[in-house]
Amino acid sequence: MRILLVALAITLVSACGAVGFPGVYRIDVEQGNIVTQEIADQLQPGMSKRQVRFILGTPLVEDTFNRNRWDYVYTRRNGLDVLAEERLTVTFDDDSLVGVSGDYTPAAFGAAPEAAATGEEEEAS
Repeated sequence: MRILLVALAITLVSACGAVGFPGVYRIDVEQGNIVTQEIADQLQPGMSKRQVRFILGTPLVEDTFNRNRWDYVYTRRNGLDVLAEERLTVTFDDDSLVGVSGDYTPAAFGAAPEAAATGEEEEAS
């Protein structure tokens, strides 16, 4: 009888975790590096790793197998829901910046001028 009650209690407690409590407030959680088009536009070909780190900050992910690639990821969540996710990848040739790709590509690395202008307008509004 006692084992049955313990098993029932464990089942009820674990069920509450799966369903969730109604009316519980969940805050927005921001993780990673905040990168905007304005910040990305400061990147120029040939910059050193130190200069890039000064502009963008410490990368969230430094690839263990490729020391010449840094990934900057920003995620905003509310509970399990992803509200926003932005990525920026910078690549180097030894200590020289050779490529930028992701959500914010600078004009110096082939982004269309219209894309850079719309990114600045979105921030202003």
